[in-house]
Amino acid sequence: MVLHISAQLVAQIWDEAEAVHPDEACGVIAGTIGSDLPTRHIPMVNAAHSPTFYEFESADLLRLYREFDDRDEEPVVIYHSHTSTEAHPSRTDIAYAAEPGAHYVLVSTREEIASRSEFRSFRIVDGVVTEEEVVLI
Repeated sequence: MVLHISAQLVAQIWDEAEAVHPDEACGVIAGTIGSDLPTRHIPMVNAAHSPTFYEFESADLLRLYREFDDRDEEPVVIYHSHTSTEAHPSRTDIAYAAEPGAHYVLVSTREEIASRSEFRSFRIVDGVVTEEEVVLI
């Protein structure tokens, strides 16, 4: 399992995570259905406004899935930041992972690590977490 993603999209995730710190950033990168190629960055509002939890606004999420239908897209990447822990899915992240075909990307903005050094991708299916390689394209 490998996530192929452009350096531009990676930079956009980092920019957002740093801009909203100390709250967790969150969003989606869409791609054409069946392509497994992330192409369109969609930052989302963290409705929880929390440094330890993220939650998409329900109205925004509904609007997003309607857009997916209209554009023949699906969520290829679902991402968020961890502000004080490593970039690894928490128990809550695992429990809320509802897109088995998506890559779950986490970045860490905690202060004790080098800037932009922790960008990781995982598959989360039926509660099983598998880290995957990230290849910049």
